[in-house]
Formats: sequence, C-alpha cells, structure tokens
Amino acid sequence: MGGLSYGSVRPAVALTNLATVATYMFWLMYRNIASDGLVFNDPLHDGVISAPGAVLASPSWENSATHVTQDYVYHWTRDGAVVALELAWAYANGTLPDNQPLLDYVTFAQTCQESAGDFDRASYYINGTQRPWTDQTDGPALQTLALLAMYKQLDAPTQQVAAQVITGNLNFLETAYQGQTYNLWEEEYGYSFFARSAQLRCFQAVAANTAGIAAPGWLPSAITWLTNALDSHWNGTVYQSMLPVPTDYRAPYDPNIDIVMSAVYGAESVTDPRLLATAARLRAQWADPGSKYFYPINGADAAAGLGPLLGRYPGDVYDGDNDSPGDDHPWALTTANFAELYYRVAAKVASSATVPADALSAAFLAQVGVTPQTAAADAAAALRSAGDAMLRAIVYHSDHFELSEQFDAATGYEKSVSNLSWSYAAFLSAVRARTAAG
Repeated sequence: MGGLSYGSVRPAVALTNLATVATYMFWLMYRNIASDGLVFNDPLHDGVISAPGAVLASPSWENSATHVTQDYVYHWTRDGAVVALELAWAYANGTLPDNQPLLDYVTFAQTCQESAGDFDRASYYINGTQRPWTDQTDGPALQTLALLAMYKQLDAPTQQVAAQVITGNLNFLETAYQGQTYNLWEEEYGYSFFARSAQLRCFQAVAANTAGIAAPGWLPSAITWLTNALDSHWNGTVYQSMLPVPTDYRAPYDPNIDIVMSAVYGAESVTDPRLLATAARLRAQWADPGSKYFYPINGADAAAGLGPLLGRYPGDVYDGDNDSPGDDHPWALTTANFAELYYRVAAKVASSATVPADALSAAFLAQVGVTPQTAAADAAAALRSAGDAMLRAIVYHSDHFELSEQFDAATGYEKSVSNLSWSYAAFLSAVRARTAAG
C-alpha cells in the first residue's frame, strides 16, 4: 500500500475573478512582512531575529526534505521595495487598517542603510545587519521610489527618516549611476538595462516630487545621460540586458525578461517599439512549439485558453531545487509582469484610439491577433484578454493561490522556494493595471 498523499483543489479559472484573487494574495504576501507581533527566527543563523519592517523574500531555506537548494529568509532591498509599493497601495485603498507597516518599512530601510555603509548591498539579514552578498545599484533607486510613493502617508517623524534615506541613496547614485553593477538576477556584472531604467525612473520621480524632497542639481544631466545609455542597449533586434553581452555558460542571455520588467518598475515606455519587439521574441521563445526553449506546459495550457508562462532568459540554468537541476522553468513574477505590459499597452491604445502601426511593434500585436487595421477598441480588448490568460495560468498552477518562485516547465506544478513575496507583488501590480485598462 502506498503512502498517504494530499493535493490541493485547482480553481475554476474561467469563473474566478482576478481582483478577488488579488485581495487574497495580498494577505498571503503580508505573511512575509515582520512586525512587532509577527516575528521570525532566521533558521540558519542562531540569534538572528526579525526586526519590524523586514520583508522575507520567501520563508523557504535550503532543506533536503523539500528539495529546496536556496535560502531566501533575507531582506532584499529590491524585493522589499517592490512589496513596499504594494503596502502603499493597500493603505491608500483601505486594505491596511493603519500605516504601521509603512512606518516599519521606513525604519528598517534606515537600519539597513546604516549597517551597510555601501548603500547598494542587495541583501540583508532579517534584523537589518549587513549580509555578505552582491551589490546592485537598482536597489537604492527602487527603494527611493517606494519611499516617495508612501511619503505622504507617513507621520512627520517618519517622513524625516524617509527623507534621510532618500538623500543617502541619491548621494550614492550621483556617482554610481554611470558605473557597472550586478544585474537583477545577481548573476552577471556589467552595465544593466534594468538598473539603468530603475535609476532613470527614480531620478525622474525625484525631479517631479511634490513631497518637498530637494532635487539635486545634477539630476537633469543624469536623466539625459541614462536616456542615452539605455538606447545603447538596442542591437537592432532586441534590447540587450547586459553590456558587455555575457558569453559564459548562461549564454544566450537575450532576449531577457528584465527588459519587460523595466517597463513595470523602471522608466521604459510600454509603447516603445523596441521594447515591444523584444517582448514579442520573449513570448515566442517559450510559447512557440518550434522554439528550442518551448515549455511543454504552455502547449497544454494553450489548449485550455491559458498562458503562456514565461521564464527569465533562454540560457537559464537556475531552478531553485534539485528536482530537475539545470533546467529552465517559468516564473510567476515574470509572467505577471508580462501580463501587466499587455494591460498597460491596452490602456494606451484605448486612450489614444490608435493601434501602433510600425514594423517593430507588429510581431507583439500579431501574437494576440491585432493588426494595424484592427479597431482600437478591439485591439485593447485583445491585449486585455492576453494578459488575463497569463494571470489565469498563474492562478491555475498555484497551490491553492499560494505562489512559489517557479512552475515546472513540463508539469506546471510549483517548484523552488515557496510563497515568494515578489510573486504576489507582481500579481497585485498586474491586477491594478488590469483595472486601469478597463
């Protein structure tokens, strides 16, 4: 007789309301945020206890029983900022009953900044002390964006703390924005499209802020420089994620989904034809059955009107566990970010009553059945439907709405670390974009 096993019922996605799911997923994400009353032990570092405002990237750590090979019980500056943006939205719409989580986030940000000394440390212990890890210049930019988003929701003393953290980040970025960094995936060192886009959006937000944050005099020239630097990543076919282009065992590194993510978290325009050309190739490499990188689960999902699920880049070998080491798999957050791109393009098409007619955008639109002759209202509807199919695939393959880092490329079952904070935050952001798109 075999051992007892359990499974979770899968949602009837055609009848499931995405906004309702998002409300539930917010609280699943919220479980990973430390407070005075929700305190975590670091499972691998004795004596390390969470401080209020720490955002666990995931509650998972390396564990033979669950086959996980990664420890995510840390606070990443980037991941924490993405979650903090959702906290600001949640407080603004009344989901959060008070602003204490925002106050905690600001205080913890200052703790990390003071403990690191190098400002771009990517990851910290959950008590806010410095962790040996890579440095990434997207972190200070994204953290600044989160602080600006919540600034007017803070009390006066915490506003002062937020302003100090922002000033520290800007003082660091004044010289760092022209330099190299480890990229979004913490794998390659060079000039990162995502980091540059995040920095550009940060500088634009500081220049335009109405919170009383002083804009440094060097910002205008930095904005111009970053705009030109982003143009240099275009190779005539796709935006290249890193310069110089990586040629190590991970190659090919392009097209890389962090280009699309730059339109969600950075300054990249969702209607940039070069972005849309890159996005079309990203979808095709995992959704086209003729592609060597095709995910089998996307074939099964397509028959049910779902998906596709998307990964990071074509040469990916990271899978987060030892069930299928070295294989490329789709991620929840990258899929949700691509769905958000569809929604935001739909909103632009609807508001302008114009369908892009340039050659670079054509493949992106054709993948959802849109041509330059399609009526704007019909094109917007097709783009929204494409985003819905992606989010519904995430819901369908979730573990009772809980989201891990990845889905198995063959079976669709969740894999790698569980309850990834960024997976939830990306889904929430996409649903907000869906609401705005009509």
